[in-house]
Amino acid sequence: MDEVIQVTQWLSSITPRKKAKLFFFTTHADAPSPMVGSNDVDTHEETQLPLATTVALHNFKNIDEFLKKKVNTFSCYNVIENEITKTDYEYLRFYSACKYLDVVPPFLDLEKISAIQNKFEMTDEERDYRLLLDSADLVLEKVCDSLKPAGVPQMWTTLRKDRNLIRGVKTIDIIGFFVDPNPTGIKECLFFFIVRFLQKADKINRVNTNRLERLIAQCDESSSCEEGKTIDFIIDSLRFYPTELYPFGFCLIMRVIEGRDGAMQEIEKTMEISRHLGMITHTEKNPTKETIELVKKELMKPKYQFYSSFTCWFMSHGDSNSMVLADGETIEREWFLTSFPDISTFQLKPKVFFMVSCRGANKFSLKGDEFEGQSATCDYYDIGSALIRNRMLDITDSVRDISYVQPMMDTLVAYSTILDHLSGRANTHGSIYVDRACVLMSENISRGRSLTEILEHLSQDLHEILQETMDEDRIVYKQACHYDSFFRKTLKLPYTRHPKEDVHSAPQ
Repeated sequence: MDEVIQVTQWLSSITPRKKAKLFFFTTHADAPSPMVGSNDVDTHEETQLPLATTVALHNFKNIDEFLKKKVNTFSCYNVIENEITKTDYEYLRFYSACKYLDVVPPFLDLEKISAIQNKFEMTDEERDYRLLLDSADLVLEKVCDSLKPAGVPQMWTTLRKDRNLIRGVKTIDIIGFFVDPNPTGIKECLFFFIVRFLQKADKINRVNTNRLERLIAQCDESSSCEEGKTIDFIIDSLRFYPTELYPFGFCLIMRVIEGRDGAMQEIEKTMEISRHLGMITHTEKNPTKETIELVKKELMKPKYQFYSSFTCWFMSHGDSNSMVLADGETIEREWFLTSFPDISTFQLKPKVFFMVSCRGANKFSLKGDEFEGQSATCDYYDIGSALIRNRMLDITDSVRDISYVQPMMDTLVAYSTILDHLSGRANTHGSIYVDRACVLMSENISRGRSLTEILEHLSQDLHEILQETMDEDRIVYKQACHYDSFFRKTLKLPYTRHPKEDVHSAPQ
């Protein structure tokens, strides 16, 4: 059959709503770096004009033409070995979006997709199409689905009132003041236009969504929200780190085995919980400083930009400032923690570090009744929130910026013990902290718990356990863990244990 006819039949089989979503997913702004064939040319015409004209004319002609152009480009594309191009990235995004929406063109060349995945050095696990979907876009899709057709025009009306934001933007005028969102797919096109416009204007990104939340907050709940949804529910969904679908993220497990009883048990537990959470995992046994540098170099490869989060378990001996490596050398804990968050492939994504090592030799020893509990009382004053707001600064958009981010932002570091203290171990099971952390995370999958909630529960659980030193003094003590957080959103555990799809060799 003629290819033109095949493309036409394929487009005619896709609903308007799915066309709008396919356009949205395939015009995602992020791309792996370095990338051959990319430049700083303004993509305004490509990403916003088709949406604007579709909303204004109630006609999907321009989106159809965009999708036809993509298909034709991929059909003529020759995969070049070694070099990662802009088309490689777009091809993978397009395929994953089609797979997600169940609209894969029957004529799409899957061998080319496999060849591109080879260039990205993807493992069998990483060839799952869900890895290639941008989780932030999936969250925005759900927000759109939670809004009735009448809700999005209310957001549009509020946006148009911001004269400083829309001044000189031609596509704003194309859509006009009033929008009829009732024809199928128009609501989606208008919502996705608003999102891409705010992203292009540097008002929102995958972490900073306050500007979009404020637009939604101005909507009338009764006419804007689908059944069972509320304005608060929709806004809350934007306040979590986007980690939709499989995989939940990439997990790096580094552990020193020598002189650490139960070290192999630690590995089994951390690998098991990472699998339950739906992470793709890499382990490094007995790391050295050279190993760490090689891992950092590996994580800079373009394929890691597809991941939604990064988790690292580092298990070794240590003291207040450093950790002992397999060759007996030490590294500064602070150096380790500050070098990983600066890796560009995980910027604006949650990064979690579990640092499992002693940080000194002190013990919170228990000696009879010496530590009798004491109580204290304090007075609480009920101050109305409106009164507080009236006395606070009025922070305008002109003094806000989301372009520059301190490297440690979106990072959480969980320590197995507090500064200058021991981190307890069991002879056969290894770190007690690792054991309890894995148990609590496993128990809380599907309960909608956030990571920080679990870490707080872990702190309570661990501090209840009586431990005993293994020397001749046999001192009974307690261990206290804690965490330092630079998170700007909440990181929730997945609701289900993510299964892996059978993606051996070429995609299906």
